[in-house]
Parts: sequence; C-alpha cells; structure tokens
Amino acid sequence: MNIYLEKKQEEFEKILDFFKKDISSIRTGRASTSILEGVFVEVYGTRMPINGVANISVEDSQSIIIAPWDKNTLKDIEKAVVEAELGLGISNEGDKIRLKVPEMTEEKRKELVKKLSEKAEKARISLRQVRDEVKKDIEEAEKNKEITEDDKYNFIEELDKEIDKRNEEIKEIKEKKEEDIMTV
Repeated sequence: MNIYLEKKQEEFEKILDFFKKDISSIRTGRASTSILEGVFVEVYGTRMPINGVANISVEDSQSIIIAPWDKNTLKDIEKAVVEAELGLGISNEGDKIRLKVPEMTEEKRKELVKKLSEKAEKARISLRQVRDEVKKDIEEAEKNKEITEDDKYNFIEELDKEIDKRNEEIKEIKEKKEEDIMTV
C-alpha cells in the first residue's frame, strides 16, 4: 500500500465506524437496546448514559426492559426516555420500565429506508472527499518529482481500488440494515 493511502486509512475506518453507529439508531421494528443509545438521564446532579444507571435487556421482539440499579432513579429514567421521543410505548411497572416497540407500517419502513439511503450517501461523499485529498497529494508529489508518472498512476489505481472496496462495505452494511427494516 502506498504511503499516501496509508496516511488516510484511519480516516476511512472512522467514516465506516461513524456510518455503522449512525444507522444503529434507525429502528427496525424489533426491540433492540441500540434504540436507547444516545439517551441520557439526569441523576445525582449529572447527565449519564441510560446504560450507566440501569440494566437494559430485550424481553421479546417487541419489548425492552429498563431495570435501574437504584430504584430512586426510576422517574428520572422514565422522564429521559419520554423526552427522547423514540416513538415507543412506555409503562412504569414500579421497579422497572417496559418499552413497547410498536409495529411499523409499510409507509414508515419505506421512510426509514430512505433515511438509511441518505446516511449511506453521506458516508460515500465523505469517502470521496478523502479520496480527492489523497489524489491531490499524489499528483502534487509527482509534480514535485518526488514520484514518477508511473508511480502516480499506480498509486491512483490503488486508491480507486481501496475506495471501491470501502463503497462496497457501505453498500453491504446498508443492504443488511435495509433487510432488517423491511422484515415484518
């Protein structure tokens, strides 16, 4: 792998990691603890992630159970989930909170797939921007006689193969998530 491409490997990984994390919050119609990522609870005078104050588990395909470690935080947890506007049914059972994931309509599923496609396109755009930076560095190096013209073409070809590989990864991740969303 050429040095210009090597320097940007970490950026490529960050783009893919961000894309995976970004789409993990998209509902699939089945209960998943990832729905609660990004929900913070105001307890003990500080904001904490919900998984930092309670045990979160999936009871069945439509239910998530939040069992706080300290029962005094139950109301705070309930308030945080309500304010997060996740579109879930919430019931306080005294010692735990039950979240019901409603069945998704076909229209809602299609809307989520559209949102997923937009996020995938943003990830591809980010890859292209990094690709353009690398290509510019390679062309600059050739112009400054640091590498030969043959090296330039070889490096750019290697860069294009890497981008194709990364785009394929994004496509596979997107297709898997899309399948999860559309499965009833």
